[in-house]
Amino acid sequence: MTDFVKKKRIFNGALMLLLSMPFLYSCVSYNKLMGDYFQSVRACDYNKASAIINKSRLLKKKRNKLLYNFENGRLQFLTKNYEKSNEFFNEADDMLESNFKTGKDIAVSNIVNPMMETYRGEEFEKFLIHFYKALNYVAIDKSEDAVVEARRITLVANRLNEKVKNNSNRYYNDAFSLNLQGMLYEMEGDINNAFIAYRNAADIYLKKSNSYYGVAMPEQLQSDLIRTADILGFTGEKDEYQNKFKKEINVNKNERELILFLEEGNAPVKEETSITVVYSNGQATYQFVDKNGIYHSEPFDYRGYGINSSKLSDLRTVKIALPTYRIVYPRSTEISVELNQQQYHSEIIQDFNTLSLSVLQERFLNELSKALLRYLVKHSVEKGSDKLAVSIAENNKKKSSDYESEKKKKEENAKMVGDAVGFLVGLTNTVTEKADTRGWLSLPAYIHYVRLPLKDGKNNITINYKGISKTIEIDASKGIQIKCLTL
Repeated sequence: MTDFVKKKRIFNGALMLLLSMPFLYSCVSYNKLMGDYFQSVRACDYNKASAIINKSRLLKKKRNKLLYNFENGRLQFLTKNYEKSNEFFNEADDMLESNFKTGKDIAVSNIVNPMMETYRGEEFEKFLIHFYKALNYVAIDKSEDAVVEARRITLVANRLNEKVKNNSNRYYNDAFSLNLQGMLYEMEGDINNAFIAYRNAADIYLKKSNSYYGVAMPEQLQSDLIRTADILGFTGEKDEYQNKFKKEINVNKNERELILFLEEGNAPVKEETSITVVYSNGQATYQFVDKNGIYHSEPFDYRGYGINSSKLSDLRTVKIALPTYRIVYPRSTEISVELNQQQYHSEIIQDFNTLSLSVLQERFLNELSKALLRYLVKHSVEKGSDKLAVSIAENNKKKSSDYESEKKKKEENAKMVGDAVGFLVGLTNTVTEKADTRGWLSLPAYIHYVRLPLKDGKNNITINYKGISKTIEIDASKGIQIKCLTL
């Protein structure tokens, strides 16, 4: 087979693929593609949501299997099918443990768009899976397995820490998860490890001026840290942290307690925004208009991301797609809890509105560089297709006696084919340029918690929220119990 025949076959195959791409990829976000499912979740119609997701061709694709497991695990949790929930979460957990990025993922991300690569989860999703798995185990009286999930929170934090190289300005630890870790240890009577977990959580808040991703340090956490230090006889640590908290904390020791998590609202959803990168005189800037209509222009040091300046200088101006978040539940609501004629107020322990936006902002320059590299790869393909088309057009004509006339026709034909293919590939590059807008859609916007002392026997607990009251009954036959309600 001659080189020309090989080129022609490659070109014809590529041409068919390029012709089909504009119909295969649209600018619709993942949230809109999953619109019926998302609306069912927001309406708390979990059975309908489950039916939709299990018929979804999109989520059954291999690249979206992690999301399929996330959503199914959460839906089963919401419908109290705790063992089934953990079947899905365990499969998701195995996928995360396997670090399942492949060479194919890198290729499709660079040549097409990142929506076509395997979804590997947001960093906070990797912590959250252990929250739900632990709650599932507690619900089916497997507290020892719940404690295993507590230990694995530390492993997730260590892996993320290695990834960001101890960068204190990046999210790699999670105060909420460490606080949960302390509760799970305490539930099993491991006061020493509970103290360590509470202390680690409190230290995160203290290093961030008592506020971590939109959450003020809970007073309950302060109390739990001082109480466990007191139980262990750690007088020095008790005094040290009371000074850091700048208040005297009374130590209440209750033999029977309920730790109640309350989930509120719906987490933000990812959408797509456009950023323009301008290259001039060896310098690059990125420019965009924010949600308030304000124009921004910021310098971008592309050299630190392995971007070839000569390729960038060929383009001058590049428009690329990046993910952004849209908040769907903007404000938390005060939630009060009544028990034995006494009022308790819950505290926010996780704010996904702030967390998700902040984590995305922290990696903004990495996202920008990947999108720019993707555009440069596509541009190289566009130029290469142009040259290949010209080569094929020139070889499609046989020599005749009128050489000059034939040569002119060849040149015109080559230019026409080259222009057409260059336009086609350029158009395809524009159409297929998409941000990765996938994410775990069924998460709440906020998680609150409250710690309640129980009396012997049955306890009726009333949750007051947005003028609605909901009552649950708890039997105080156990020591520390942990439950979660979705409001």
